[in-house]
Amino acid sequence: MAANKWLGATRWLACLLAACALGARIAQADGSNDAVVAAISESSSQQTPVVDGGAKPGLQTGVVFEDYFALSSTSELQRRVLSPLQALRVDREVAKSGRALSEQSIDLAKENFTVYVPAAKPAHGYALLVWEFPWNHPDLPTRWSEELERHGMIFVSPAGAGNSENVLDRREPLALLATHNILRRYPIDPARVYVGGLSGGSRVALRLALAYPDVFRGALLNAGSGAFGNAKIRLPPADLMHRFQQDSRVVFITGENDKTQLDGDVQGRLSMQGWCAFDYATVTVPWLDHDVLPAPAFGQGLDALEAHDAPPADKLASCRARYEQELDDKLRQAESFRTSASVGAASRLLDEIDVRFGGLAAPRSVDLARQTGR
Repeated sequence: MAANKWLGATRWLACLLAACALGARIAQADGSNDAVVAAISESSSQQTPVVDGGAKPGLQTGVVFEDYFALSSTSELQRRVLSPLQALRVDREVAKSGRALSEQSIDLAKENFTVYVPAAKPAHGYALLVWEFPWNHPDLPTRWSEELERHGMIFVSPAGAGNSENVLDRREPLALLATHNILRRYPIDPARVYVGGLSGGSRVALRLALAYPDVFRGALLNAGSGAFGNAKIRLPPADLMHRFQQDSRVVFITGENDKTQLDGDVQGRLSMQGWCAFDYATVTVPWLDHDVLPAPAFGQGLDALEAHDAPPADKLASCRARYEQELDDKLRQAESFRTSASVGAASRLLDEIDVRFGGLAAPRSVDLARQTGR
């Protein structure tokens, strides 16, 4: 993926500063903060769909959705995907500009999606797989429908969301809006909602799985993963990270000839272990290069994804205690720098903390940043 498509906070701000009627329309529709909270609560409880799969089963292309989602708003993406100090800089730039952030970066009337609905509806509801391709045309790969039928799983993928598109203002909100609209239209089992992707789309799926564990219960990462808890993929706030550790499963699935991505899978697994996310699996596909999964391998990946294995509580608690102690030590060190008038050293250490720990360091990191004039 081109590096300039992974927007920093400042460039994202430039993309999202409101000046369009869409932002006003969404704000008017959402109303007060109470309405936003209600929408989030409604989502997490998996409200009754407004339509019970009204369209016929099978493949549907060019599908247009209408419903917006509180969790795809720019404020929620900022809170979950950006680090605390990145979000603080965005807030300051917004205040300085005298303008407001657009509530939603996507105009659904201009977007379309590919959807596949299995013929038979499972007794406890469909599973759902939201898929990010590295190209802009979301064509369902050959014979994937057979595996989707076997799992009773709906497939949805946005058009115009390939590697050439920006991540924060298109690829991520499109995936979230696709999820919300399918949840509104079909009876979905909330324990079987997944995100996945190929190559650069897989990296987007990893970011979404980390930031939205209350939406996605797992991720199928096909030929595109890597370390997280760094400058490229920041960690979410502690409550979301805890939920990812407890409830989410990640499957790394890559061709045996795709050596670069196999190395990325190693880094991804090391990050899973280091950040106390122990529910993961690895599938290596024989003879496959950096390419779309053949249907049998796709089915094997789905089988692995649905084999959730919750971590032992004591193992998870001891692992969390380790990094929480490390974080506390670094924040105390930053505080000591501040009180000893070493403001520059405190600022540099805060930047390091923000990159490594992301949302886990808030609100202490934000308070210290304000005190040091960051």
